[in-house]
Amino acid sequence: MSTVVRDLFLPVAAQPSIDDIAEMSTRAEREGYDRVWLPETWGRDAVTVLATIAERTDEVGIGTSIMNVYSRSPALIGQTAATLQEASDGRFRLGLGPSGPILMEGWHGVDYGNPLRRTRESIDVIRQVLAGETVQYDGEYFQLAGFRLRQGPPEVPPSIDAGGMGPKSVELAGRFGDGWHALMLTPEGLADRVADFERGSEMGDIDRDDQRITVSVGCCALEDRERARYLAREHLAFYVGGMGTFYREAMSRQGYEETAKTIAQRWGSGDKEAAIDAIDDDVLDAFSAAGHPDECRERLAAFERIDGVDAVAVSFPRAADGEEIAATTEILAAD
Repeated sequence: MSTVVRDLFLPVAAQPSIDDIAEMSTRAEREGYDRVWLPETWGRDAVTVLATIAERTDEVGIGTSIMNVYSRSPALIGQTAATLQEASDGRFRLGLGPSGPILMEGWHGVDYGNPLRRTRESIDVIRQVLAGETVQYDGEYFQLAGFRLRQGPPEVPPSIDAGGMGPKSVELAGRFGDGWHALMLTPEGLADRVADFERGSEMGDIDRDDQRITVSVGCCALEDRERARYLAREHLAFYVGGMGTFYREAMSRQGYEETAKTIAQRWGSGDKEAAIDAIDDDVLDAFSAAGHPDECRERLAAFERIDGVDAVAVSFPRAADGEEIAATTEILAAD
């Protein structure tokens, strides 16, 4: 088994400035993290922040996790990927995904449609753009002709990963992508999805050694164990209860259906503390690495031991403050 690298999933919630996020990236570089990933939700856009990070770092990889395939056209995503690859001197990796209907229809006014098909077509078009080809594409969602990068294409095109939670979306990532981004998974659940990804690789006749599976694990490693575990519980409850159905379904699929329903019901009724309390220690430990430093290191190691995993990304509770993020970053840096 190849060496599993450790990445950092940058927090965007309630960070005071772009400078603070960039400083987290320079700290990650100093601590030896392989790559920093930036999500894009309803705050700062990922492109501007990643360009800033690219300018302020020298070695650490950068990437999007996840840029959605609805609010930007695939040609524009291709332009953006080429530009960030240039700005970072070849350190960029593009993570794509469909997000969910609440966000895409409610926030961006775009029909959610068939997310798997749209993701696949987006990857196809982006690859043409990054190859410097004149784009010709006749798909279900995109009928395109004539676009071509004005500048030369990247000497080394950035890899394109896909996000996915269910079996079919993970299979798609293996069949058409250079990698897969996993989250909201227990080690056992992750092993099942790795099999889906590798089935997709076989279907696409892709060498698995050329692909990368990255799993994001919610982490909070503090000397104040109870504080760390409360922050991780609150984060898990927020996603299961307040961010649509995908996270609830992912938890249910892994044997925690009653817990997922309880969280969603309590969160939806406005009783957020009761939703947090629905997450017992076993559930928290199944999905997170939260508590004293040693137990967090041991929990992360359980994900790293899974065959097929190439990178484990340390992510943070949304309510963690700067000092707690810095402490966890240092404690969980790869040896």
